[in-house]
Amino acid sequence: MKSTLLITICFTLLSVVKTEAVEVKTSNYISENHLTAALQHKEWIHGSPDCKSNDDPAIEVFQYDDSSYVLRQNKCLSYEAPFIYVLVGSEKTLVLDTGATENPHDFPIYETVLSLHQNHNTSEGNRDREILVIHSHSHSDHYGADSQFVGQPNVTIVSPNKVGVDSFFAFKNWPKEDTQLELGGRSISIIPTPGHQEEAIAVYDTQTKWLLTGDTFYPGYIYVKDWQDYRNSIARLVSFINSFPVSTILGSHIEMTDTAGKFYDVGTIFQPNEASLVLTSRDLVAL
Repeated sequence: MKSTLLITICFTLLSVVKTEAVEVKTSNYISENHLTAALQHKEWIHGSPDCKSNDDPAIEVFQYDDSSYVLRQNKCLSYEAPFIYVLVGSEKTLVLDTGATENPHDFPIYETVLSLHQNHNTSEGNRDREILVIHSHSHSDHYGADSQFVGQPNVTIVSPNKVGVDSFFAFKNWPKEDTQLELGGRSISIIPTPGHQEEAIAVYDTQTKWLLTGDTFYPGYIYVKDWQDYRNSIARLVSFINSFPVSTILGSHIEMTDTAGKFYDVGTIFQPNEASLVLTSRDLVAL
């Protein structure tokens, strides 16, 4: 939980301190297209001053392309309002995190994922596609609804702890080397990023060119448990984007307003005028 973390830093997009120079291959930056522009300017459901009158859906689903989805939990269910990512390959549907709320009546994340999954199964004639649930890290607002997936047919859940991560991903040299995951015609890189939390990972998708960073990097307060691990993880991500094209960097929360340097208080259930979810490779280098 956040209260147990040791160091807190603020990341503000337009307030950068001088640090050692980092060389970045600008050829790996991808110019904005209509897909990234839509994501950049997306206004998400963002809670209400009085949640008793909130009539937004429990989960907002944003379809980025034919097989890539961004989901957000309603802030009236959890002030954390985490983002969840669903990436569909020909053999597996990958779910990154399950949100903060266990109750399926209040927060039907399994039914939402299953609907997306079945739509692809029907249109593509593949009844054997697996649902694979993994986690950006092991804080409860990212695995809260795992129980909804437990015991469901053709579902695999990677436990959000060291044993689960080690046994499933079989890292050869954690945290210095990444590993690969195949979804079927869609390759995923799993990059170790301890610092915010010991088993934290980032996910890179070759189809969208998304770098999904969980709570390691997002527009808001970054909570750091181990400072040296965090520094090494950010350096590792910068090295990664020097080698692979990145269209956008997406984290798990929005905690900033659209005014540089202004943040919402922790526990806020109404966030009008949010900053964009989208961060860039240049933002990562600035950090």
